[in-house]
Amino acid sequence: MPRTAERSLWAWAGLGLAGSVLVALAGPRMAGGPVRWWFHLPLGVAVFYAGIAALIVSWLALGRVGLPPRRLWIVGALWCAPLALTAPLFSQDVYSYLAQGTIVHLGLDPYRDAPTVLAQHGHAHVLGAVSPFWRHTTAPYGPLFLWIVSGLAAVAGPHLILGALLIRALELVGLILLAVFVPRLASSLGADAGRATWWVLTSPLVLLSLVAAAHNDLLMIGLLAAGVTLAVEQRTLPAIVLCALAATIKLPAAAAIPFILVAEGDRRTALRGVVIAVGVVVAVSLISGLGFGWLSPSVFSTPGKVRLAITPATALGWTVAQVVPVGAHGLESALAVAGFAFSVLLGLVLLWRVRRETLVRYLGVVLLVLAVAGPAAWPWYLTWGLVLLATTAEHQTSRWLMLVAAAGALVVKADGILAFALPTAPGFLALYLAAAVVALRRARHPAIARARLRPRALAGS
Repeated sequence: MPRTAERSLWAWAGLGLAGSVLVALAGPRMAGGPVRWWFHLPLGVAVFYAGIAALIVSWLALGRVGLPPRRLWIVGALWCAPLALTAPLFSQDVYSYLAQGTIVHLGLDPYRDAPTVLAQHGHAHVLGAVSPFWRHTTAPYGPLFLWIVSGLAAVAGPHLILGALLIRALELVGLILLAVFVPRLASSLGADAGRATWWVLTSPLVLLSLVAAAHNDLLMIGLLAAGVTLAVEQRTLPAIVLCALAATIKLPAAAAIPFILVAEGDRRTALRGVVIAVGVVVAVSLISGLGFGWLSPSVFSTPGKVRLAITPATALGWTVAQVVPVGAHGLESALAVAGFAFSVLLGLVLLWRVRRETLVRYLGVVLLVLAVAGPAAWPWYLTWGLVLLATTAEHQTSRWLMLVAAAGALVVKADGILAFALPTAPGFLALYLAAAVVALRRARHPAIARARLRPRALAGS
């Protein structure tokens, strides 16, 4: 690397590290909540958002330098370290995880018993850390995740901070998987491995909405990326095992299984893959002792309890309800069902057309649409598809996806509350309509249409 590029690399890496440190130091006070973190400095909003701005600017600048994966591993680790030690930011879900793990540790059923049951079993301190909004909600997560967290809850005992840090350490396993498999997947697809690594390991959306928030989506997409990589390398059955395990962390990962099997194109392998996927799910459900209660409507209904102005279904339903005399809640629910139906229909169309060379792109699009068209479009859901699209050459330079990754880190406040109230829904609706118009125009552009009809061949195939 030329000396000027080397200096540029470490200058931007240093600025990003400074931003990460500022976010980490100001975070505990900004997040608030009943759990007082092990440090609580009198730093305000300006310091917190200056740190976020430094991270975003540094990330965009590093994208122009062009770095190999190994350099980006170092940068990603530096930026990640302060955020791994601070209080949970942009979401308090980690305390819900801890409560649900404690329920499992007590021998209760987290798919039937809500966190409120903890008050009856001497764990009121854990219940007190859970957001009041979620205290009466049963777990929507897979049995593998809750089984592991139950062990972490047993180790942490009454220490909530230790429990949160242990869960974050578990999620960082997903980040390590991404560091290993994302550049490998990009190379297999003939894309830039360094740019894919930049997209995933140093992205503000990943660092702030997954690492700092300690969301289990990070572990899910780490396993998912590993599985998809093996599928592209024609190691189909191990790929199915990993994707099935990812689904027992969080269910959306299950979408990868039919895409991998259909892309394989061999009926015997597909049949064996189905048997293996079912076997993994059954084994995890039984060995964990949690059974099959996780495969219930709560997986879909729990996200729908939140009304977000940034969710397309909510934005449209709320806006229409201000003009037409209809119930906003009912209309939003109907639109959410319609959005899910559209996602399934799109998934079936792409599943019919998928081949190994289009597997990653089609699956990434489907996961992205599932995240946006669902009942609650939290920004970290976008990482499901963005991680895969970042490994494809046609999406690695997308300015739209860069904007999404940068803006997604800003729409939720440190305490986990959306920064935009429901009355802002019409503005988001207008934004989505404009984006749809641009997307349709691009899809009709002759050069773009021809490029999509000529899928890039896999490296080595």
